Amino acid sequence: MPTTRRDFCSQAAALLITPRILAQTPSSPSKASARPDVAAIDHDRILQAAGRYLTQSAVPLTTLPSKRSPGTPHDFYSEAEDYWPDPAAPEASYIQRSGAPNPAAFTAHRDALLTLSLYVPALTAAFVLTHEERYAQQAATHLRAWFVDPATSMTPSLLYAQVIPPAKTGRPEGIVEAVHLAEVAQSIPFLVNSEALSKTDHAIIQRWFSDYFEWLTTSRLAGLARDQRNHHGSSWLLQAAACARLNSKDDRPLTNLRHQFKATTIRAQIRADGSFPRELTTPTPYRLSLFNLDMLAAICDMLSTRFESAWDYELQDGPGMRAAIARHFPFILNRGAWPYKADTTHFTDLPIRPPSLLFAARAYTRPEYAELWKTLPPDTAIPELQRTFPIRQPLLWITRSHP
Repeated sequence: MPTTRRDFCSQAAALLITPRILAQTPSSPSKASARPDVAAIDHDRILQAAGRYLTQSAVPLTTLPSKRSPGTPHDFYSEAEDYWPDPAAPEASYIQRSGAPNPAAFTAHRDALLTLSLYVPALTAAFVLTHEERYAQQAATHLRAWFVDPATSMTPSLLYAQVIPPAKTGRPEGIVEAVHLAEVAQSIPFLVNSEALSKTDHAIIQRWFSDYFEWLTTSRLAGLARDQRNHHGSSWLLQAAACARLNSKDDRPLTNLRHQFKATTIRAQIRADGSFPRELTTPTPYRLSLFNLDMLAAICDMLSTRFESAWDYELQDGPGMRAAIARHFPFILNRGAWPYKADTTHFTDLPIRPPSLLFAARAYTRPEYAELWKTLPPDTAIPELQRTFPIRQPLLWITRSHP
């Protein structure tokens, strides 16, 4: 699609305001860095969160049964919240309805997986900062409950995610509910350095993520998610990349994912001006655009090597991550500059501190991205926003583990 006059003006404005951002932030332009000290910035935040999570018990799926689930107690099961029983139709018929979610929809497994993604990365980050085994031990307790113990472990698939009753199978849109597993996987190599995980536990956990990768790449349901040209496709790619990198002895899966990102994802999702057109038609275009930007940035981080940077992948007509970050930067700086319709919910609660800014600052040596990142709130207590904010501990992404 050709660049419109408004798109051109927006990009030009972004270039003009960049110097002002550096001047407005606490650091002067001469001291601004594209590589801020994340350990120092997040130190207190990490330890406060980890302190709360030290006393929280593991809540695997087997402790949250649903009578409507067609699977076993180990299978992830959730129901689409935007579908309600149809009062004008026979029993068990459901229709889609916009607005408030259906309170009767089963979402306990989705919420438990979100909770796991809060606990394990925060505890792991605290271990990275302090080297105190108590944090690693508690993170390992959750990992064993979810992925090791045969009595409580989750089946490595999402066959029953986002079911619309009375159907007995899930939907491709359900794959996004497990996007938080990416940061859980990112945590595991750091725990290998502790005494918390035995070699056997670590091998079993790696095998779980290897089996999940196999399901993601062979299941028809997962394939339908992969082929979507929006945040659902990005969610699939982020999860696949996280699983593949955790089992990094074989580089072929990551090589295949690099090719897919370069040849398919960029062309399918990013317009020449850097926007995500398929997110802009949703009820929450701002939130989903930032969600997609964060996932694509994490994908670039995971797929890049010392010899090849996924950040530099671009098509001949221009779109790539450089354009996507530049396009959204002014709207993260000033939500009021967002030129599209406002989100129907929680528009004024955004933006949260997007990891995409931090990662892009490092990749492109753009200190203004890092300076803006530092000024934004790092967390949210709003569940709807938490579900589209899958990277909460950037320390685990910019620090290299040494298993």
